[in-house]
Parts: sequence; structure tokens; C-alpha cells
Amino acid sequence: MKFSSKYLEELMLAFNTLPGVGKKSALRMALHLLKNDGDYATKLSTAILNANHHIRNCERCHNYSDHALCEICLDNRRDHKIICVVEGTRDVMAIEETNQYRGLYHVLGGVISPIDGVGPAQLNIDQLIKRAKDHQVHEVILAINPTIEGETTIYYITKQLQPFNIPVSVIARGVSFGSELEYADEMTLGRSILSRTPYQIKSVN
Repeated sequence: MKFSSKYLEELMLAFNTLPGVGKKSALRMALHLLKNDGDYATKLSTAILNANHHIRNCERCHNYSDHALCEICLDNRRDHKIICVVEGTRDVMAIEETNQYRGLYHVLGGVISPIDGVGPAQLNIDQLIKRAKDHQVHEVILAINPTIEGETTIYYITKQLQPFNIPVSVIARGVSFGSELEYADEMTLGRSILSRTPYQIKSVN
């Protein structure tokens, strides 16, 4: 691409760094921004700066929050004895859209993937175990994407929770293997939560 303005090129390249945004889409975004008045650009930049400066991780569940504890963790109307474990914030949002779950969450920040150099120490697993033990949790639901890495993570977490006799369940396989929770439709995901099944580690004789 040839640009008549270096600032336009820099703007396009900035948009191009966003996930899933190619150069043509980035250029359309840049041109759209320039077509609008200055207030539009100011509002956009202010929103980005506010998010960057003020959003933090909830000290309890590691979801994104504006304060030390997120609104979900502070909601006394929710069942604080049930924890739904997910990979990331997008999964929390997807489950919340179903209106079928009223417990709390715990965001791992990913899944165990040795090939990518991600082990238990890189995830929020220790915090989950401590939280489940200290808060007398009655059930841990593992709503983790059904992939090989996801299954490995489910197995590891279940092993860590075994000494505390906390019931562990997994969402029903309405979500097909290899897919991601955020792309499942609300009805399928909602039914998967409601139809969750106990997870047991099979002993090898």
C-alpha cells in the first residue's frame, strides 16, 4: 500500500495489530475514523485510555473489574458456594448471556499447554484451590473449552481438588469437542451448564 500521509499509515498499522484485523480492514477503520469529526476520535481514544488505566483483575476470581472485587463477586444474590471455572473473561460473558447460572466464577487465564510453555504455575490454579478450600465451596464446575489442552487442565484441577472432597462437574457435551464456549449459541451453552455431569478420575488397575 502507498500512503499520501505517514499518519494515515501509522493509524492503519495500529489497527492492523488488533487480532483478526487484516490490512484492508485496518485501512477501512482508519478511513472511517478520519471521516468523522474530532469528537469521535476523542471519545474513542478516551475509552481506550480509560480501559488501559483503570481495568484490573478481580482479586478473587481474576475476571476484569473496575475495583478490587468485580460486580459478580460482590453480588450477594448469587450462590457463593458454587464456582464455575473458565479459561478467560470471554467465557464468563458467554455464560452470563445464557441467564442459566447464578454462581461465581474463576478465570484461569488459559489452559495447560506444555507445547506452548504453559504449565499450572502460569495459570490461576493455585488461587482456585485455595479459594475452594477456604470458602467451603459445595461444587466446582469446569466449563473449559473441550480440547486436548482443556481436558488436561480439567484432569489436573480435579486431582488438586480431590483431598478436599469437593464435588467437581463438567458441562455437558452439547458443546462439541474442539470448539470454544464463546461461539456456542446461548441455548446450547445454557443447557450444557444445566446438564453438567460429575467428573471422576478413573483409576488405573
